[in-house]
Amino acid sequence: MPASERIPAGRLSPMEPTVEPLPGPAEPAEPPAPAREPVGSLAPALLAEGELTVRGQIQDASNAVLYCTVERDGRSAACVYKPVRGERPLWDFPDGTLAQREVAAYEVSRACGWDLIPTTVLRDGPYGTGMVQEWIAPPGDGDEVPELLALVAEDEPAPGWKAVGRADIGAGRTALLVHADHPRLRRLAVLDAVINNGDRKGGHLLPGAGGEFFAIDHGVTFNSADKLRTLLWGWAGEPLTDEAVAVLRGLAAGLAETAALAARMAELITDAELTALRARVEELLRSGRHPEPSGEWPAIPWPPV
Repeated sequence: MPASERIPAGRLSPMEPTVEPLPGPAEPAEPPAPAREPVGSLAPALLAEGELTVRGQIQDASNAVLYCTVERDGRSAACVYKPVRGERPLWDFPDGTLAQREVAAYEVSRACGWDLIPTTVLRDGPYGTGMVQEWIAPPGDGDEVPELLALVAEDEPAPGWKAVGRADIGAGRTALLVHADHPRLRRLAVLDAVINNGDRKGGHLLPGAGGEFFAIDHGVTFNSADKLRTLLWGWAGEPLTDEAVAVLRGLAAGLAETAALAARMAELITDAELTALRARVEELLRSGRHPEPSGEWPAIPWPPV
């Protein structure tokens, strides 16, 4: 696929954080180089209990996103911190709940055993309570970077790709939007259906080392109304994999009234949203298929990157 036709797979913000100190704590000294941890493997205790130091602010994000380091017992790592006080109010979500939804999405991902979302915790920080998440550093020059999304001139996807639909690329031209037929991406499509992700964009898929990728930005999730908006419609209507069915059965058990996961979710989302979460899992198991666009809500997020 010609490089000029590919959807950019990078972050929504610069790879290197720009330091823009917020009012309050004094500007910190230059950060120490954090000890390198395996990507996607930070222990929650390090993020939840370590000393959190703000190093800079990520530009161009919808809500306040701060680049930080966290240190505990001689270990140090980079992370992002999204304080609740920096959230932009949304008409269809209760104010001050986006950080909790990010953590809830991580808890469901971890319960599924897929570890698609970087380690995420809810804790106090220099600007109050907020979400703190493992920083996924960009791949090095020698790392394999998976190609996940593309715009192509052909009418049909090439082998190994799934079609999403036609996209307007300007000047009266359209191209076919496709995504990779990748097992980890397919798991993410199931997870997004479970958590009712209203904003699955290409820029929310971060490549890590070794050909892996991770999903971020899950504040617009768990609404009790159908809000699923995603670029991952390529499997719409297709049967779920046996693996997905087994995972969903385990998730249904974990969301039972007296189960630990249900108790944790009740701390993070509303009762109505927890009821809707259970219903989405049950519907996926009943149908045995990936969901299709409802037609009652825009199916594709904008902008898609």
